[in-house]
Amino acid sequence: MNAPSLPSRDAVRSWFPSLASGFAYLENAGGSQVPGVVADAIRDYMLSTYVQLGAGYPQSDRATQTVHDAHAFVELLVNAGSAGKVVLGPSMTALSTILASAYADVLKPGDEVVIAQTNHEANAGPWVRLARRGIEVKTWRVDRGSFQCPLGELSRLLGARTRIVAVPHVSNLLGEITPVAEVARMAHEVGARVVADGVAFAPHRAVDVQALGVDYYLYSTYKVFGPHMGAMFGRLEAFEEIEGPNHFFVPRGDIPYKFELGGVSHEGCAGLLALRPYLQFLAGSNEHDRATVERAFSVMAALEQPLTERLIGYLQSRPDVKIVGPSHAAQERVGTVSFLHERIPSPEIAAAVHRAGIGIRYGHMYAMRLCEGLGIDPATGVVRVSLLHYNTEEEIERLVAALDRALGGGS
Repeated sequence: MNAPSLPSRDAVRSWFPSLASGFAYLENAGGSQVPGVVADAIRDYMLSTYVQLGAGYPQSDRATQTVHDAHAFVELLVNAGSAGKVVLGPSMTALSTILASAYADVLKPGDEVVIAQTNHEANAGPWVRLARRGIEVKTWRVDRGSFQCPLGELSRLLGARTRIVAVPHVSNLLGEITPVAEVARMAHEVGARVVADGVAFAPHRAVDVQALGVDYYLYSTYKVFGPHMGAMFGRLEAFEEIEGPNHFFVPRGDIPYKFELGGVSHEGCAGLLALRPYLQFLAGSNEHDRATVERAFSVMAALEQPLTERLIGYLQSRPDVKIVGPSHAAQERVGTVSFLHERIPSPEIAAAVHRAGIGIRYGHMYAMRLCEGLGIDPATGVVRVSLLHYNTEEEIERLVAALDRALGGGS
């Protein structure tokens, strides 16, 4: 694909009404801002089509089509093709819990689950709880020097009894992209399923579940410019070995409905669909196809890259700061950057930046197991700055100035 032609940052930001306030949203890993068209679509749906599905009258038919189309749109976003289906739910954590509970009914005592220590708790805790059923849970530990879970260590952990490998596509604390396709290849060699948490990857790059080879892929739609929901792709053959928890009269093979307890947020589905014109704008396209998705996300990555480089460069320039994660701004990482100061506690740094009208965050980022593995006190954790394509150079310079005041010295 040729290098994309980039829209101006002003043009991008004009889609996001919240950005006009002047507050700098640099805590996007906790949840992105949404284009105005998303909010408009949710409102319009609730005022015109707020009825139950499948009743047969016109408003119900429109509602049914909206929910159907939203599933198809997310399947396009992750490049599901004919390989699998997408389940929607209230959050990634809820969907992960449902998935692990379904596997609790088919796994046997002595079966093994491997959990990457770099996981967000949403892709760790539900699997760790299977130990109550006699499942052996193994931790794929992080290396304190590289901040990676070494593939050699994974090879040692995998065996004939391995059934599940749970891994993040990107650690929401470290920011580095995990070689998930290689993890999937290794896991499949021993017959294991791979569950990938894409929450920290999906806002930055186009997801391609077919290229990754994963069996399940989950992410949060509210971190990808949409409403507060979660999405889970599952391969058809993987879904066949488990049963969803919906009502007994819903057929086992009725995917996604068998996994969508109480149905999905209908208005949320309308909001998801409203992302299509924004992706078309970024891509310079009039089509609703995979090429448009890929081009739109390549534009996002290109807009984000110089901001990440500036932030990483500033932090590297300070001998009193340690970047927690890769200290490079190459394509192998996203704009989620965590750090520690040698003397000043993380809460104090975050509070000083907040006073400058800039939103960042401190804490364990729901990656408490990772903090423990790295020897970081989860109570104070790290300082995290998380960028997206709608941020600006001016916001990064404001952040640098605020950090200089908080940490002392100049950049």
